[in-house]
Amino acid sequence: MAAKQLSNQTQGRRFFLYLLCVFSFYLCHAQAPLPIPLNIRQAIDKGSRTVAGQPGAHYWQNRADYSIRVKFDPQTRLVSGSESIVYTNNSPDTLRQLLFKLYPNLYKKGVQRMMTVRAEDLTDGVTVANLVIGGQAPAAGAGNGRRRRPAEGTDMPVATPMLTPGSSVTVSLDFSYTLNKTSHIRTGQVDSGAFFIAYFFPRIAVYDDIDGWNRIPYLGPQEFYNDFCSFSVSITVPGDYLVWGTGDLVNRNEVLADTYNRRIDTAGVSDGTVTIIDSGDLARKAITRSPDSNTWKFEAKNVTDFVFATSNHYLWKASSLVVDPATGRRTRVDAVFNPGHKDFNEVVDFARKTVLSMSYRFPAWPYPYPHETVFDGLDQMEYPMMVNDNPLDNRVDAIELTDHEIFHTLFPFYMGVNETKYAWMDEGWATIGEWIISPLIDSAIVDGYGVEPYARGAGKEEDLPIITLSTQETDNDYYLNSYPKPAMGYLYMKDMLGDSLFLRGVHKYMEDWHGKHPTPLDFFGSINAGTGRNLNWFWKRWFYDGGYPDLGITDLRHKGKTSSVVVTNKGGKPVPIDLTVEYTDGSKEKIHRSVAVWEKEDTEAIIPILSLKPVRKITLGSTYTPDSHPADNEYEVH
Repeated sequence: MAAKQLSNQTQGRRFFLYLLCVFSFYLCHAQAPLPIPLNIRQAIDKGSRTVAGQPGAHYWQNRADYSIRVKFDPQTRLVSGSESIVYTNNSPDTLRQLLFKLYPNLYKKGVQRMMTVRAEDLTDGVTVANLVIGGQAPAAGAGNGRRRRPAEGTDMPVATPMLTPGSSVTVSLDFSYTLNKTSHIRTGQVDSGAFFIAYFFPRIAVYDDIDGWNRIPYLGPQEFYNDFCSFSVSITVPGDYLVWGTGDLVNRNEVLADTYNRRIDTAGVSDGTVTIIDSGDLARKAITRSPDSNTWKFEAKNVTDFVFATSNHYLWKASSLVVDPATGRRTRVDAVFNPGHKDFNEVVDFARKTVLSMSYRFPAWPYPYPHETVFDGLDQMEYPMMVNDNPLDNRVDAIELTDHEIFHTLFPFYMGVNETKYAWMDEGWATIGEWIISPLIDSAIVDGYGVEPYARGAGKEEDLPIITLSTQETDNDYYLNSYPKPAMGYLYMKDMLGDSLFLRGVHKYMEDWHGKHPTPLDFFGSINAGTGRNLNWFWKRWFYDGGYPDLGITDLRHKGKTSSVVVTNKGGKPVPIDLTVEYTDGSKEKIHRSVAVWEKEDTEAIIPILSLKPVRKITLGSTYTPDSHPADNEYEVH
């Protein structure tokens, strides 16, 4: 009996030691949680967000619903109008102030900005008059009557009657400013008869669970952060001008002649291209109902912005496609352009194929809006249901620009990303969208936009981690962290997981956060949940850590008749391995390993060559694998 007890004790100690070893292994190899900033931690503690990346039980967003009447005079470039806003405070906080964004004040004399504005485009800024909040004019210190509202650059804080949780307030005001003629920063005059008019109305800033009011001023490079709102907008222009805008044109029978409404109806059910307006139509000058002036009425629900464009001499082509086979829902795509810009004759086709690819191939999500208009402008900028694209001589460039800007429809407009702080959460997605969709439009395209610039800039002082706030970046570091670096991260994740699992993760993220405001941690956690994989090792290594992409072939080892290539990760960044093995008989073999080969932070990967033929040369690298020091990417056998 005593001997048996001793045996049981021995077995117990052994089992304990086994558990200790397992636990120690787990501690060494478990995925550590990602860093959580205190302001995000506070939101998690209050239940508006979760560590797992899904919206919390107490998630909330404020919203504003806008009714806007605006008049535009092409001769003077005066934008003037009035608006009524119903603002709802869904937050748990009592608000004693409203913060307005006056984005056209980027052109105001004396304000801080980080982009060049020519002297002839400097203005006195946006004039705000007759401001009434909850039936009351603000206190005298905030300005009364027709006095121009005081503004701190693009921010205008105004005291308000106490706005308790769950309550709403109505705001009314008049506004006016002069649109820029040159210095075209996403908005302005395109030519003597064409204008793209964005950021034109005073809007209430985002108040969220992370930072409270969004007090980051608009300085030019960093883009925008707006709440999801509904818009009812009436736009009055001279009679020979047409208007295109965000949302649905709800009175087109009142502003367009029957001929053009019939053509639009045809385009809305046609897979082919329909010419809505050609040069003959322009010459006849009978497109609109009134030769004096027309008021165009648009409505859009649950979008983050409203913009419009107008011209008296642009051509118009349109097509449509089924974006959701389950319901038969269609999206119409329009291209409106200067007759002299021949590249735009194909843009409607590029746009249609982009919407098709987004709906069925990547990210395989039905296009969420009823139309998309590509306007021939002077920029490369996206808006809800609108794109402001400059003309290009090169067809490939035109394809890549079109699909990049349209891809933004999902990121940031469907997902509500704060691009001011996290540019990589929208530009990175548009970049991988461009990489994937451009070859679907033209199979000859190999789009490596931004990869080589990252290889040149990686590891230098200005090469900051992607997770760095965009407001803390300028010039090349802003570009690299917004566009190619995150796009490569998404692409490497897609390669590592496989298309099906990757899309499952992306769809989970979109299901969780469309119509809301995700942060980076929400994105990482939601992808982890959707894939069922803890990818924190990759998020940390690619988005948080330093290092640079630098692989090298350091040896070719032989054992019997087999050979193995030794690839060393000299820069620390996990990038895929792509080897081209050339044999002495002239044949070639390609070998690929995803970034998963570096998950355990090994610095060496040993890749077997399966063929028994003699090797002549091995080359390392691919289009989407940057290398800061490519001199050791070839290995010749002598």
